[in-house]
This record gives sequence, structure tokens and C-alpha cells, in this order.
Amino acid sequence: MNKEELYKSLKTILEGKLSLLSDKPEETIDSTLRALWHAASGFPKSVEEAGKSQLPELAHEQIVNLNKLIEQRLNDIPLAHITGRQSFMGIELLTDRRALIPRKETEILGRKALELSKDISDQKNRVQVIDVCCGAGNLGIAIAHFNINAIVSASDLSQEAVDLTHDNISYLKLGKRIQALQGDLFSAFETDDYFGKTDLIICNPPYISSAKVPKMISEISENEPVLAFDGGMLGTRIILRLIGEAPKFLTSGGWVVFEIGLGQGPFIMQLCERSAFYNKVESVSDDSGNIRVIQARKL
Repeated sequence: MNKEELYKSLKTILEGKLSLLSDKPEETIDSTLRALWHAASGFPKSVEEAGKSQLPELAHEQIVNLNKLIEQRLNDIPLAHITGRQSFMGIELLTDRRALIPRKETEILGRKALELSKDISDQKNRVQVIDVCCGAGNLGIAIAHFNINAIVSASDLSQEAVDLTHDNISYLKLGKRIQALQGDLFSAFETDDYFGKTDLIICNPPYISSAKVPKMISEISENEPVLAFDGGMLGTRIILRLIGEAPKFLTSGGWVVFEIGLGQGPFIMQLCERSAFYNKVESVSDDSGNIRVIQARKL
């Protein structure tokens, strides 16, 4: 069987059995097969990067491996865990079970945070950034990667997530401008080095209500850490802490920018506007008009 025939036959198998998730729009039947093909060849790529490269010829043992990888995917193992790669804002990251797989929707937050970081560094030459609930480190890493004037400190409650962030920092050779620490929200930064000296705080917090977490589909609930999703009874526990604690670390005119869940926008906007700490509150919506990111500037 030649390469084209093999591809066609495997695609038919996937078309009949593979369930695709709406929060991973980059994953299609074709892009999934291409990513698995590259992984079987011994040169794993994220699903997005795999679409940019020609498919290599596979030896017999690699074809056997490809079939095993397809079986894993059909058994609800996330594609990013099989390949060990995920693209975020065009950056190839390492990913595994230690942290949430970076989602495309979080690129809305990433782009806004990067824009704010560049506005600040244009004025001050340097921008001091804190990334809390950092997960795989994707947001802080994106800022450090695209803004050479950014100095980033990241933290996560999960030591495993921090370890993965360290792996990504090393993988991308960004160790001189980003560090990762273990801590509960801002606990790793309770020093004079950070109080009132941070220009930008970014956060992708857990924002799903506790009651909904057990009802999540198995591909997510059985492979990604619950800690990354569970936002308490109303899904806003960490967000409320973030809004209340961020001003202690922000400079005057500094920004906190964070992702929120569907339907949370009006309530969270109101909280920020009523706070005595912020003098400007703005939102960013997705293509469907849902508020997904809020930014608030400290007085």
C-alpha cells in the first residue's frame, strides 16, 4: 500500500469513529491524522505544525506505530498528549497530563496581554509581568517570546504544572527572561520585589463551577487536571481573589487581564467597575460576541 492509499484508508477509519471537540477547532480528521503520522515517524509536531509539512514515507514498524497511536486517539487520549506538542500563538510547546492543554480560545487573552505588554514597554523600556495559574506556561512564555523587553514571573498551585512550565522555558531557551515558581495565586510573590512593581498581571483561572466538573466529557476529565477547571461553587472563586489581590502587586496604571467563562462577563465587569482599585475596565469578546477577557487598570 502506498502512502496515499494508506492515508485514505486511515482517514476512513477516523471519519467513522473519531469525536471532535468544539474547544479544539484546530483538530479535524485530516489534521489529526497528519499529526499522528508525524508522531509515528519519530518527529512529533503539534496539530497546527503538522499541517505545514509534507508527510514522510513510513517504514513498516512506523505504520504499526501509527495504528497504535490512532487507537490511543480513538480511546479518548488527547491528541496533544499523544504528540507531546501543542501550538499556542504560533509557538510550539511541550504538553502532557501535568497541566491543561492550551486552548485556541485562550489566544484571545494572549493577544490582548501581548498588546498591553508592548504598550507598557514602549513607555518604560521594560515591562514586569506576573502570570498566575500559569499551567503549561503558555501565556507568560508567549509574552517573553514576542516581547524582548518583558521580564516574566509565572506561578501555579500545582508543582507538576510548574515543572512543565520549566520544561517549556528550557525547550524555548527563554530562561533569562522568565521564571516559574510554585504557589497559590500570588503567594510566591509576597515580597518587596513585587509589591507595587508589576506592570501587567495575566491569568487564565479555573472558571467552571464545581458541579459541572464531574460532567465534563471523559477526554478532558480523565486526562487533564481537575485543578485547572474547578472554579468553586459559582466558577468565580479564583477570579474574585484575583481581582481583590492584584492591586497589591500592580504599579499605578498597571493592568490585570484575565480569561472568564461563558456568561460570566457582565457580573465580573460590574465587580471590577465597583472596586475602589480600578479606574478603567474593558472587555474583549470572541467571534460570537461572548465576553471572554477582561482587563482592569489600577488607579
